[in-house]
Order: sequence, then C-alpha cells, then structure tokens
Amino acid sequence: MAHELRPTGLTGSSNLGGIDRETLWQARVDLAACFRMASRYGLEEGICNHFSALVPERDDLFLVNPYGLAFAEVTASSLLVCDFDGHVLEGNGKPEATAFHIHARLHRSLPRARAAFHTHMPNATALSMVEGEPLAWAGQTALKFYGRTTVDEAYDGLALDEAEGDRIAATLGDADIVFLRNHGVIVTGPTIAEAWDDLYYLERASEVQIRAMSAGRSLRRVDPAIARHTASQMRDGDAESARLHLESIKRVLRRDEPEFAT
Repeated sequence: MAHELRPTGLTGSSNLGGIDRETLWQARVDLAACFRMASRYGLEEGICNHFSALVPERDDLFLVNPYGLAFAEVTASSLLVCDFDGHVLEGNGKPEATAFHIHARLHRSLPRARAAFHTHMPNATALSMVEGEPLAWAGQTALKFYGRTTVDEAYDGLALDEAEGDRIAATLGDADIVFLRNHGVIVTGPTIAEAWDDLYYLERASEVQIRAMSAGRSLRRVDPAIARHTASQMRDGDAESARLHLESIKRVLRRDEPEFAT
C-alpha cells in the first residue's frame, strides 16, 4: 500500500534560480522515459514504487514521481523537485511517504548515488524472499552485478521515518544495489541511464535464475575468479552502453507514447 507524505513544506512551483532549465528538462525527460518503460516491462507495483534523481549540478534537490500516479502516467512535467526536508519546490502534488523517507535520506547520505530506483519488480523481489545470497552468479547477465550488491537483512515494515532511510543508505555503503529482505530492491547509479540499465538487467538476471532454479536441478555457478573477470569486462564501456540503452527506449517511446516527454 502507498502512504501519502504530510510534509511541512509547500506544494507548488518555483523558478529554481541558478539551475539550467534545459539541463533540468532533459533530466525530467530521461527519468520519465524510465518510468514509462518500466511500466511496459511490469516492473512497478500499483502506485507504490518510486524513482528519483538528483537535480543536475545540485546535491540538495531531487526529482521524484508524485504520489498517486502509475508509472504509465508519468510525464516529464509531472515529476516533482523536492529538497531533503520535504518541501516541494516545483510541481503539483507530493511524494509518497516512503519515497521521501527512502530517497531523501539516501541522496543526502550518498551523493554519488545520483539516481535511485526502488521497485517491487517480481523476480528480483522474489529473490529477496529466499534464504541466502539473492544472486547465485550462475548466469552471464548476473555477473554484471558481481561485487556490486548487498542485502538489507532487517525488514521492519514500511519506511515511514528518517531512521529507516538512514539504515538503508548505511547498508548500501559502497554497493550499487541493495536487496531489501521481504520487500524489493533499490538500484542506484551515477546517472539516470546507468540506474535504468542496471534495473532492467537485474530483473532479467533474476528471472533467468528463478527459471533455472525451477528446473529442479543444481545450479552450475561460475567460478569466482571468472565472475570477477567478467564483471570487470562488463564495467568497461558500461556507462556508454547504458546511455545508448536509454536513448533506445526514448526513441521507442517517442514513436509509441510521445506524451511522456511533455
């Protein structure tokens, strides 16, 4: 279930003086594209999941989806600009409560995580619900994440206070992805494109692993030395691959759902 945030701040619009409007608009379009394509792939859950990204060239403001919109409804202009104290500086509406308490604290604690995507996407979430390390390092796609994941073992219910967000940020540490036990996942990245790329491939890797596990035969895991080597190979050029991936989904959306960029 989603819960409405009741911040002490204002809801409305601001000129956000000092911010390059063209750069901010491009970030809005990029983030809106991620919402729309995530909806196509079935990665969202109702109106409960949330993506955020720091405003370009700022470490104290972030874009996030407003409470009440499905991913398929998000447009570039519908995204909110918020500060870390719950004030909505630009946009109409409010962030969902858990979105604020997770994302504001995460961005405040880890400014390197310029984008943070939280979903209950089915396959990765299923792996958060079983004992042991979520990814078994048995498939090539999973090796993209070797050495980059961690697990938040403490499920305490809904993230409705700052302490919960702080704990998640501390658990993430130097990792890029945190599996939240009995809950879902958070994928972070230095850019919107890299967060999107990881979100997509994490769900694909999880799906393939679950299918392999369902065969009733033992998984054939990759040797750790080979896994480390392959992960290193994948990191070379990963940022450019992610950029091209995001550009490709924007082309598809401009053809099929052009309103996403309005």
